Amino acid sequence: MFAWVRKAPGEKPVVILSNMTPAFLTGYRLAMPAAGIWLEVFNSDATIYGGSGKGNLGEVKTQEEDGKAVAQLTLPPLATVMFTPG
Repeated sequence: MFAWVRKAPGEKPVVILSNMTPAFLTGYRLAMPAAGIWLEVFNSDATIYGGSGKGNLGEVKTQEEDGKAVAQLTLPPLATVMFTPG
């Protein structure tokens, strides 16, 4: 699993996760840069790319845990997903 945030001056951050395992993961917890709704703007497992179509149904909402904004994500196997604030 690889996860990072891409930031550019004056632009919204992009959270990128790559699941490099053959396992389909649900409930994967990840601290996000800010609270709120995050839109799934890219999913390499989408059916338009020949994938299975598994993902986060377009968005995830963070929950506060220990003062951090945490999202529970669905991560398709051998895929990359990207999120931006909604």
